[in-house]
Amino acid sequence: MSTPHNGAEKGQIAKCVLMPGDPLRAKYVAEHFLEDAKLVNSVRNIFAYTGTYKGHPVSVMASGMGMPSIGIYSYELYKFYDVESIIRIGSAGAYDKDLKLYDLVLADSVYSESFFGQCQSGDTSDIQYPNTTLNAKILKAGRALDIPVMTGRIHSADVFYYEEGQPGCEYYRNEKDCLCVEMESFALFHNAKVLRKKAACLLTISDSLVNHEVTTAEERQNAFTNMMKVALEAAVISE
Repeated sequence: MSTPHNGAEKGQIAKCVLMPGDPLRAKYVAEHFLEDAKLVNSVRNIFAYTGTYKGHPVSVMASGMGMPSIGIYSYELYKFYDVESIIRIGSAGAYDKDLKLYDLVLADSVYSESFFGQCQSGDTSDIQYPNTTLNAKILKAGRALDIPVMTGRIHSADVFYYEEGQPGCEYYRNEKDCLCVEMESFALFHNAKVLRKKAACLLTISDSLVNHEVTTAEERQNAFTNMMKVALEAAVISE
């Protein structure tokens, strides 16, 4: 069985999926970390691979950019492919001056002004939450690898380019208590809640809206290895 957006057959995707936004980051994870990785989806170049990590089946699949995109792919994985856990591994822009490039942030909640939840299920909450058990595994993996992981609320935005006069990073940091911004996790957490599945979001700071530091597209694709290692270790930790 495939879907309009995923050519994989049922059984070709593992119970735990790592989900970067960038298809080339999915390809990088598969080629550098998974054993016997097989490409199981390339519809719209949204690459999905399944292999093993330390003997455990793991899949990595891109989500594309934005909540509508991850909303489709995560819903199909949960609903039609019997996926139990999705760990988003993405990039984020820092709102907090103490966050540096390549720092890792694990979302303990996500704020959004998006109408995704209301449109999808009638859920009017502007805060969504990850699975606490999955978050605990990620923190445990970080400690085992001696890789620091900060936790906090993040902002999931529908818009990348804002016109002048719209709320900026100071508003989201001071009024909404958000450490950084990305564009997908609110929809992912909502879908997991609706379908009674597990979701988490581990981010690498790729740029700062406070001090205007940036990473290149190539660095975002290939250099976020600490995040990849932590997520993979978390994926194979037993309950």
